[in-house]
Amino acid sequence: MSDPHPPHSIPAQPQMALTTPLALVPGVPPNLAEAMAMMGVTNVGRFLAHLPLRHEIQEAESAIGEIVAGRIVSARGEVTATKVWPRGPKPRLEAVLHDGTGRLEVLWFNMMYLREKIKPGVRLRVQGKATKRGSGVQLVNPRHEVLHPGNEDPPPRDSRVRPVYPASELIRAWQVEKLAALVLPMAWPLLEDHLTPEYRAARSLPSLGEAYRMMHAPESTDEVLMGRRRLAYDELLLLQLGVHMKRWHLRRSLRAPDLRWNEAVDKEIKGRFPFALTASQETVVREIAADLSKPTPTNRLVQGDVGSGKTVVALYAMLMAVMSKHQAALMAPTEILAEQHFQSVKRMLSGGGVRVELLTGGMEPATRARIIAGLGSGSVDIVIGTHALLTEDVRFQSLAVCVIDEQHRFGVHQRAGLRAKGGGGGGETGITPHVVVMTATPIPRTLAITLFGDLDISVIDGMPPGRKPVRTRVIDAAERHTVYQEVRKRLDAGEQAFVVVPAIGEEDDERMGVEPTADGELVSARSLVRELEAGAFAGKRVAAMHSRLRKATRDSIMERFRAGLIDALVATTVIEVGVDIPGATVMVVEHAERFGLAQLHQLRGRVGRGERPSVCYLIADAPAIAATPTTPGAGTNEVAVARLAVMEKTNDGFVLAEKDMELRGPGELFGTRQSGLPPFKVADLMRDRELLAMARRDAAEWIERSPILAAPEEALVRRRLLKSFGESLGLGDVG
Repeated sequence: MSDPHPPHSIPAQPQMALTTPLALVPGVPPNLAEAMAMMGVTNVGRFLAHLPLRHEIQEAESAIGEIVAGRIVSARGEVTATKVWPRGPKPRLEAVLHDGTGRLEVLWFNMMYLREKIKPGVRLRVQGKATKRGSGVQLVNPRHEVLHPGNEDPPPRDSRVRPVYPASELIRAWQVEKLAALVLPMAWPLLEDHLTPEYRAARSLPSLGEAYRMMHAPESTDEVLMGRRRLAYDELLLLQLGVHMKRWHLRRSLRAPDLRWNEAVDKEIKGRFPFALTASQETVVREIAADLSKPTPTNRLVQGDVGSGKTVVALYAMLMAVMSKHQAALMAPTEILAEQHFQSVKRMLSGGGVRVELLTGGMEPATRARIIAGLGSGSVDIVIGTHALLTEDVRFQSLAVCVIDEQHRFGVHQRAGLRAKGGGGGGETGITPHVVVMTATPIPRTLAITLFGDLDISVIDGMPPGRKPVRTRVIDAAERHTVYQEVRKRLDAGEQAFVVVPAIGEEDDERMGVEPTADGELVSARSLVRELEAGAFAGKRVAAMHSRLRKATRDSIMERFRAGLIDALVATTVIEVGVDIPGATVMVVEHAERFGLAQLHQLRGRVGRGERPSVCYLIADAPAIAATPTTPGAGTNEVAVARLAVMEKTNDGFVLAEKDMELRGPGELFGTRQSGLPPFKVADLMRDRELLAMARRDAAEWIERSPILAAPEEALVRRRLLKSFGESLGLGDVG
């Protein structure tokens, strides 16, 4: 497949290179080169990567008499009359254009500065959507160009696809467009393609140079789609090549302990649990056990909805390590969740000979030293902790199983950091522990195979016996008093309540980056405790819980709440995951429009764990509730109300996760900070699902043939892979 270039391409000048600074390109004004540099566009190659935000159809010019309402049109004529309406909610300028074939009315709202330029006698060229007005047509807020007297009128424009570029205060979009037309025809022929003509032809992909040409200077909308498809495929292919390369390295070049497993081991482990496993838990346990009994390092993601019983599955894996004379570790993202896991595991293993310890950053030095010594000597069987497990002084005698909870909160490097602490029994080196990561935040499969494609995926679907769906209601903030009246009735009946707020105290709002509402400050934990104690919850025992409390204080509050000595707990999202209070039957979330769907679902999962029916009230500001749900890309209020409406309809976390991804995009669900991956510039995981599937298949076949891309002809694709995803995927140790 040849690499055609557009007829208007200019032959590359000898001195031109992708690294040539923009300021040195002939014809580029210094001030515009400086403005582009302020946006990070410093050379020709970076200008190529500065893709248009969107493309617009610029229609061919027509005579005014031929304009049809309902279409985007372009026309020119002389201004014969103007009228200014400077007052009112929408100040406007009206003008009438004639060209000898007809009359066109033009309106500009909130653009009073135009009255100095647009006056009778001025010739204008305008473009916009024509609408019917009386017996004629009009354009509202059209693009316009003043055709200066004394100059010859430019020839009528043909229709074209026009790129609209990201710009700044220092350089307008049309100026970027002019620079692109000057610079880029000399640039795209310089691009070396990392895919062969045969490879591209089999997938109907243009060359890399043509793809960039199609984005910056398309000759049709079809070309925009073709160019975008190639660039999106490249992003997805490079990521999937990295994922499969890492997967191959883990499974072919590393060794893990092959743990003992048979029916006797299975029976002994299950005998420690105070309940029978569900059918779904049984399936996942057998998948994990099959993995752990092999010398190939396990790398498995266990997804389960809120309350589906992931901790038991994790404990099964850790006990397999203990019964084979090895150690296990569980890492959680917060101290509260680590403490919760520690208490649950201790209860299930009470009376046995398994030594379990908790290791967090806030521990006393003497306690920490004692636990670290136990890990090094092998006297500690299972350790549960936070990021504190990753510190350099933590060493294990024989770490065989690592469990990482709420895995999307940890980057690839943290996962690798815990794995690197493995060691064979008796100090044997070269042994890598098995890794099981789990999350109660359901991840759409499309996103899971993209972000965590080096993992096998297990899903715990269904809920343990006794778990009931939680009824959810969205309430206007103006009616919040009725919510607390309903909650009071439940408290009087001996039930308990969670109330979640987005901030700790009024003085913390600015520090935490939260904006006050139109009516004043956000409801915060401290102010709400005072309000409730003086009002709806008068006489009830109310406490506040947040991350800035000392560990001992948090422990005391949670134990009292669990024991029924606190009626209502007002908290920030520190209680989002892992907190298990069977007596809590009602969840109230203040400013619910400020939370994502996954987070709201996690919060809702704190109730419904006992025998009584439970309810979740989502209190939202009136503007969010009054808004109309729209498509992705809508404003904050529109997305917020669509989110809340979905919460009322379903308790299925996977349905919610798909909807959240549709509404907010994967970048919002799992941003670069959590996933460790740089954002895509072109690819869209919702729009490009089929392209992702193709890239994943292609990458798997490619790495099967060439595991570390070591062939000379693969040098370019390898270099671009390492530049794009090498650091985030931890590929430094591969090849």
